[in-house]
Amino acid sequence: MDWLSGLYPWMKAFHIVSVIAWMAGLLYLPRLFVYHAQAKPGSEQSETFKVMERRLLRGIMNPAMIAAYIFGILVLLTPEMIDNWRSGWFHAKVVLIVALTVFHRVLASWRKAFAIDANKHPDRFYRLMNEVPTVILVGIVILVVVKPF
Repeated sequence: MDWLSGLYPWMKAFHIVSVIAWMAGLLYLPRLFVYHAQAKPGSEQSETFKVMERRLLRGIMNPAMIAAYIFGILVLLTPEMIDNWRSGWFHAKVVLIVALTVFHRVLASWRKAFAIDANKHPDRFYRLMNEVPTVILVGIVILVVVKPF
């Protein structure tokens, strides 16, 4: 795995870019749901939101999440990073990454419900859910930068 050391800065850069793209989608999709929940099912506005949501999830969020995982794993496999595997902050970060992934899957299921005009939540619910990725992101950044334990 020594060959990864030479690529470490590139892998880290692409990991950060992927995470930014993924987070943008995790923050934007619930905001689209807020407005979609206010639109009348079957209306032109509702149909436009369906297209926007599908393209955001499939065209940006899914590829960005996959890229974030791939580059993140490659970064972890570099010899310089292996010591972090035993740190408490690292384990906490993994838990928060799993939480973001679960949230991503939940967003995908809500998108499917909107696609068939079967949304069960009001716009206020999605306003609250829009805060979830922000809270998780703050936790991850603090863990990675401060390394509190």
